[in-house]
Amino acid sequence: MTQYPYMKMKHLALVALSVLLFFNANSQTYQELSGRNSLNVITTAVPFLMIAPDARAGAMGDVGVSTSPDVFSMHWNPAKYANIQSDMMVGLSYSPWLRNLVPDMNLAYLGFSKRLDANSAIGSTLRFFTLGDIQFTDENGDDRGTYRPSEWALDATYARKLTDHLSGAVAGRFIYSNLTQGQFVGTTETSAGISVAADVAVYWEKEVEWFKDIDATFAWGVNISNIGNKLGYSETSIKKDFIPTNLRFGPTLKLNIDEYNKIAFSVDINKLLVPTPPVLKRDSITGNPILIPGTDKYEIAKGRDDEVSVVAGMLQSFYDAPNGMSEEFRELYYSFGVEYWYNNAFALRGGAFYEDKTKGNRKFFTLGAALKYNVFGLDFSYLIPVDARNNPLQNTVRFALTFDLDAASRARKN
Repeated sequence: MTQYPYMKMKHLALVALSVLLFFNANSQTYQELSGRNSLNVITTAVPFLMIAPDARAGAMGDVGVSTSPDVFSMHWNPAKYANIQSDMMVGLSYSPWLRNLVPDMNLAYLGFSKRLDANSAIGSTLRFFTLGDIQFTDENGDDRGTYRPSEWALDATYARKLTDHLSGAVAGRFIYSNLTQGQFVGTTETSAGISVAADVAVYWEKEVEWFKDIDATFAWGVNISNIGNKLGYSETSIKKDFIPTNLRFGPTLKLNIDEYNKIAFSVDINKLLVPTPPVLKRDSITGNPILIPGTDKYEIAKGRDDEVSVVAGMLQSFYDAPNGMSEEFRELYYSFGVEYWYNNAFALRGGAFYEDKTKGNRKFFTLGAALKYNVFGLDFSYLIPVDARNNPLQNTVRFALTFDLDAASRARKN
């Protein structure tokens, strides 16, 4: 159980440290830059939506926008459901999260997919994230009770083939974030944050003749996820925070080496479609940010105002970095993954993830394996951070169990 002073709850230190959650009940946070390579991380509400929820992708460096479809495709690219092979599947994935910091933080993910016909399918997932037990205290250190903050998101999608090789999907999502349990921050009563969002995605897949004596399939995908309204933790709060609207795209090349051996190589490129914090003008004597007279906004030295609408923020995210295009390119982060299957029964996976040191500095390798037997599938992944010294991601594991209801139905008939 974790204990935190009540007056520090405004920034929810546990969450910010552990899962890069951003919580600010009454004000917008800006980060000052002192040079072209200084830290300027983009923060959002409910970043648990960006955590890789399943063991398969977690074993492949967090790739998934163009990998072969499975029951967990919602997070990566819901358009892949139109190409899923099974008529009906369910899956459950579980990950003890950041156990080096917090002993009881967990992420669970439940998925369902159903083919409607040869060209269309539906899918739905439920994601639940708990931060464990937290003891709240007031400014005097008196106990205000023990609570278990949590967040969840429920979504559904319809995917359809648009051509023989191209499919598309639109998904809807309801997001509920209850981090403060209705506690007061100063004189402000907090409340659960609620948002609704949508995903728009496409997926293209085709057999290619690029290699002699080896059958190959090339695929690519694009997914813009979490397009939705801002989220706040107070009914009286005017300023709210962006949710993690994200652009994900990349290719996959799958090689069928022979009847028993298959291998696939995948790359994902991501960019948050959220404004970059600007550089603020500072008072030469006190060093404090300078307020614009008659407003609660600060004067901007470099960059652009990030208090804009959701649509404006998505567009602005491509050109608003204080240090120009070099910083814009540093906001991209990359995933690389490989997956090997033997006889469609046993898989080995590996991958790597890279994020620039000024934008979060997540760098890690991943490993994993899978077993598939008749109607059941079992997946496991393990994360290895590049810098393992007190790294909160160290020893991250994920487990997933899938169940092919279509195969089970055929087995019963036989």
